[in-house]
Amino acid sequence: MYDAIVVAFAVFAGVAGHELLGMSMLSRPIVVAPLTGLLLGYLNTGLLVGASLETIFMGVVNIGISSTAEPSLAAGLATVFSINMGGNMGAIIPLVFPLAILGLQLMNLIFSFVIGPFAPKFRKLALEGKEKSIVGLHYGLWFLHYGLYALIPFFAVLFGSDVVRDVLNSIPKVIMNGLTVAGNMLPAVGMAMLLMMLWDNKIAAYFFLGVVLVAYLKLPLIAVATIAFIIAVVVSPRDLQLKKMATASAPDVNAAISDEEEDFFK
Repeated sequence: MYDAIVVAFAVFAGVAGHELLGMSMLSRPIVVAPLTGLLLGYLNTGLLVGASLETIFMGVVNIGISSTAEPSLAAGLATVFSINMGGNMGAIIPLVFPLAILGLQLMNLIFSFVIGPFAPKFRKLALEGKEKSIVGLHYGLWFLHYGLYALIPFFAVLFGSDVVRDVLNSIPKVIMNGLTVAGNMLPAVGMAMLLMMLWDNKIAAYFFLGVVLVAYLKLPLIAVATIAFIIAVVVSPRDLQLKKMATASAPDVNAAISDEEEDFFK
């Protein structure tokens, strides 16, 4: 029971704190796993699990529709099960990604069918000018959303790792494959949506440069990020100088309008 309470608290602190504090990354495995290990008295195991899982989920950042997995659930469960199995992470790692994918689907279900129906209530309170009621409802639903989500790892630990493995194995392979494929496609959809908002023909060359560097030259993301930083350092001063020149050479529109108004009233 104590293990179940601890993992539920760690997952709640991770996901709820992450959202409450403005995408603070508290839901990362490198935070949730050590916190779980610390509360259970096995900080070293928590650090090892957190570091191992962070390498798996390092590229998973859920922004809007660009969502793949929810790693805090997997991190909390992996830590508890690893501790109960004497620090054996090898048997737990294969369960991690399916747990993370399933966790995201369950979180979205809670959001859609439990929290979502309260949206009209917010509108009604806003029209009535009840600010305190809006704040109270906001924090109440925040606690309800992530409190319900924290019950998933609570019962998973309470019933044991064998039950979790059996539940995952009972899910048809075609469904898990579909979830995996959808999870792999959603980042591309999210990136496409971001590009629609940010796209500019003037910077299109840099986009295609990044594609060539990654797809053909096989450069790691750190190298691409370093090249992008160097380009920004070189190009930014020139763009700033051009902007200042354009501003200096542009006619003072406001002054011209003011002169016209004075002439009119004269």
